[in-house]
Amino acid sequence: MRVLLLSDIHSNAGALGAVMESAGDVDAVWCLGDVVGYGPDPNECIAKLREIPGLVCLQGNHDAAATGQLALQGFNSEARSSIEWLRGCLETESLTFLQSLRPRCKTNGVTLVHASPRQPLLEYLLDAYSASENLSYFDTDFCFVGHTHIPLIFFFQGRKVSMQVPIHDAKTMLNSRCIANPGSVGQPRDRDTRAAYAIFDHEANTLEYARVSYDIAAVQERMRTARLPDRHIQRLAGGW
Repeated sequence: MRVLLLSDIHSNAGALGAVMESAGDVDAVWCLGDVVGYGPDPNECIAKLREIPGLVCLQGNHDAAATGQLALQGFNSEARSSIEWLRGCLETESLTFLQSLRPRCKTNGVTLVHASPRQPLLEYLLDAYSASENLSYFDTDFCFVGHTHIPLIFFFQGRKVSMQVPIHDAKTMLNSRCIANPGSVGQPRDRDTRAAYAIFDHEANTLEYARVSYDIAAVQERMRTARLPDRHIQRLAGGW
């Protein structure tokens, strides 16, 4: 089974469309949350996802905030401004879709969470220590996460943890327990502005990380029209 792993689309329809075209035919799509937030196209992104047969989609912290299931106090002022704008423009079908999501699930023997197995909505897994602290919170070989917007893999050999920055367009063997992050579709933060995603081969136990360019300027212009925070507009062109 060839699975497209998506995360942190963040209302960026241009990036999502480029990823879907680049990935080609897949047997399943697993989205690890934060469909909305930051970007200008929440309804368009949700509509694209809703068209996918058998979609597995998680709730991210921005998705939860958009539906009022997560308080805004934990967000910085710019993120709060973006979420307040978002709440005012979500269509009924989009709101219903977001309300149906949960931040964690298990499918085909793989654990999926938005942030971390220990704290599915909010914890950032950016170092080996944090990853090791999460090892006992999932019981499958593989756990796929999003939230950080940075492609990473944590491999476990017993209690030892190694952290790997994946090579794009090359297959990585998942030959031990691991936590893997495909990176962000709509707002990468690893200084690479291209949309990030990964392909999981369920039979071969491989992950293939990929990047694809999209029209960043067009997305930025839609954000300006919507009067979204300037910092969020600028970071798309810097990958930070």
